[in-house]
Amino acid sequence: MTNKTIAVVGATGSQGGGLANAISTDAQSPFRLRALTRNAQSTKAQALAAAGAEIAEADLDDEESLRRAFDGVDAAFVVTDYWVDRTPDKEASRTRADMEIAQAGNAARAAKAAGVGHVVWSTLEDTRDHFGETDSVPTIDGRFKVPHFDAKAEADALFIEYDVPTTFLRTTMFFEGFAGPMGPTRDDSGALVLTLPIADQRLSGIAVSDIGRTALTIFERGGSFIGQTVSIAGDHLTGEQYAAALDDALGEPVAYRPMSWDDFRAQSFPGAVEMGNMFQYYAENSADFVGARDLAAVRQLNPGLLSFSDWLALHRNEIRR
Repeated sequence: MTNKTIAVVGATGSQGGGLANAISTDAQSPFRLRALTRNAQSTKAQALAAAGAEIAEADLDDEESLRRAFDGVDAAFVVTDYWVDRTPDKEASRTRADMEIAQAGNAARAAKAAGVGHVVWSTLEDTRDHFGETDSVPTIDGRFKVPHFDAKAEADALFIEYDVPTTFLRTTMFFEGFAGPMGPTRDDSGALVLTLPIADQRLSGIAVSDIGRTALTIFERGGSFIGQTVSIAGDHLTGEQYAAALDDALGEPVAYRPMSWDDFRAQSFPGAVEMGNMFQYYAENSADFVGARDLAAVRQLNPGLLSFSDWLALHRNEIRR
């Protein structure tokens, strides 16, 4: 019987849920799961409990609750959610990026206080390293270009400042987005169209489940990854190639029609400017972003790594059409 425990922040969410599932379904894993959630009575939390997980209530806004949840664990997976629904008072008090940085600080201090031996922190690049001080994209909230990237990158320093033994796991766009707002739509003629503002550049993507499976291997290998940055993806495709894969999976032609970044930013939905900036970053910085994510190296950590076509074979019925 193992005596090692991983505390997983957001165990009922996407990335944390992927790791929770990886731990629960890997009979050879030396770890057991302590699932952190804001609501231990939720359906997902209860399902994890039924599968054998220990459930701990904790909130990233409450450092003391995190310290209690981390007490006695060997390792912890930390992820923050920039897009989470917020109460009106929290929405008004500070920006989402500043809140995300504060949450990461809470987690780092709590992990240090609890003596956690290894933290995997889910993070991203700082897009301002690419954009610099130029006005090529709008500045958001006074100092960010893509806040949900930049805030995580800023928070990296907190884990270093508080001397937390950390692996910095840089993720990328989720394939699951193609089953939602990134998926193909029908034009006026009824044809399926994939509209992505990435010009002719490659865009890295990954299945959420593979983030969890890769993180589990990093935990299993332990100390060799502490202090390291590991950048992961499952595939690197152009818009034309994403469309072709969708075409094959759906059995219906899918045309790729790139949108300009300015046109994307001009849309009225919340976050359009930020997401437009993000896609411009992906495209303009494609060589470096893709180059940092060596698929062969990721596959050594996660032999079951899914390509986009692999993911579609499992999830094509979830694509709206």
